[in-house]
Amino acid sequence: MKLYKLLAFSFLLATLTSCTFTENIYINDNGTGKFSVDMDGSALMSMAGDQLGAQLGAGKKNDIDSTFTFKQLFEAKKDSIAKLSPEVQKEIKKLENFVVTTKMSSEKKQLLMTLATDFKNVNELQDILQTASTMQKLEGGANASPLGSGFGDNNSKLNYFYDGKKFTRKAVIDKQKLAEKVKDTAADMSKMVYASSNYIVKYHFPKKIKKVSNPDALFSDDRKSITIQYSFTDYMDNPDKLNFDVEFEK
Repeated sequence: MKLYKLLAFSFLLATLTSCTFTENIYINDNGTGKFSVDMDGSALMSMAGDQLGAQLGAGKKNDIDSTFTFKQLFEAKKDSIAKLSPEVQKEIKKLENFVVTTKMSSEKKQLLMTLATDFKNVNELQDILQTASTMQKLEGGANASPLGSGFGDNNSKLNYFYDGKKFTRKAVIDKQKLAEKVKDTAADMSKMVYASSNYIVKYHFPKKIKKVSNPDALFSDDRKSITIQYSFTDYMDNPDKLNFDVEFEK
């Protein structure tokens, strides 16, 4: 199956039922690390796994286990990308080193997708999820946003900060875009689609955590990791609700 077809169809499925999205960040001692967003659509497979598996060529004895980079995808879509503005092309290029993994099994009722990349500094991740939504600008890419139609385009700019003493996740709402969204009738449909989905952040640090500004944060046993769960509706409609600061022990 062509990469673009698999990407477009697979992430379209993510908009059809309740899913769990998990944003992971692993930071090493030297500030480098790994970023990923995982989508678990196994609930969809439980309801219609056989039919969906057949459409994607994943029968009970022929599951899908696909891994590719966006660099490969962009090579296949280079003619379409060349028609975009220089600004959009620059944005899309930020995704070049991201790896997309899709695992689908009708028999196991499993549908897992991951978008991941390494980074040298968390500053490289500024607004990376919104950048991912620019995939829809590609020819035939209406549903080819890396994590589902509309994902990452929640009318905000997301920024990360880490200096060894403090970590900050901050989404700043674009009031102009928010006003336009209020007038958009498709926004109500999005709310229905994602009403039963969850958005989880799991961050792992090289130092013990002293405190977190979000009272709902759960700590790992070694206090170097936190997990916070939100409703996906909050992610889409109130992105600043996902803002928080982390302070570390000296």
